[in-house]
Amino acid sequence: MERKLPAISIIIPVYREEELINGCLEDLAGIERISEAEVVVVDGGGGSTLHAIEKKEHSYSLITLESEKGRGKQQNRGAQAARARVCLFLHVDTSLPKNALSLIEHVLISCDAGAFRLGIDSKRLFLRLGTLLANVRAAIIHIPYGDQAYFMKRELFFKVGGFQNIPIMEDVALMVELRKRGVELGMLKEKVITSDRRWRKEGMLKATFRNWFLFASYRLGAPAEKLAHRYRPYIE
Repeated sequence: MERKLPAISIIIPVYREEELINGCLEDLAGIERISEAEVVVVDGGGGSTLHAIEKKEHSYSLITLESEKGRGKQQNRGAQAARARVCLFLHVDTSLPKNALSLIEHVLISCDAGAFRLGIDSKRLFLRLGTLLANVRAAIIHIPYGDQAYFMKRELFFKVGGFQNIPIMEDVALMVELRKRGVELGMLKEKVITSDRRWRKEGMLKATFRNWFLFASYRLGAPAEKLAHRYRPYIE
């Protein structure tokens, strides 16, 4: 009997995320219809995160892979291994809404790609304001960040060349390419919730303004390699 293909491949790039990976996989188990999905974890840290995954049965198909370090490379590797017609790119510290699969299915009836609104796991007013501004920016210019869990048809992903082999801004580069090609992006009203760990570690103001500066600099033509070299201590 031919095995049924998954409805969606959830691709998670990781690098030294031993403390978060099991919580992420457990969180996915609570998603409605998750048995119809496959989860592809791609480790760019020599396998250390994969070794930390608890050995137990999951309610979805779990695929684990190793790759060269680099979020773009890792996500490309995951997409190559994916079996579903739809790929969702998820950060390990970001949680999907419970009805995410149905929401994505509905969007892809009329669009070839989409993303969620961004929420943050914090009550701090400044961070909530920052996510509000990020959502307004994404809605206006249709360039969401990677932590907004964007998704697209796998065929389209490879048609536009996947993620560029650049150290940062690979998510922005992909969204810009989609926009250049006239791909309609379905922006969901529902939110994914991302951790505030980067802001707690670096400081709210510093991290927020650095992110804005990197985005603006890249869009104005600064090479991603030069930006990554300058801000390496903050983006590892």
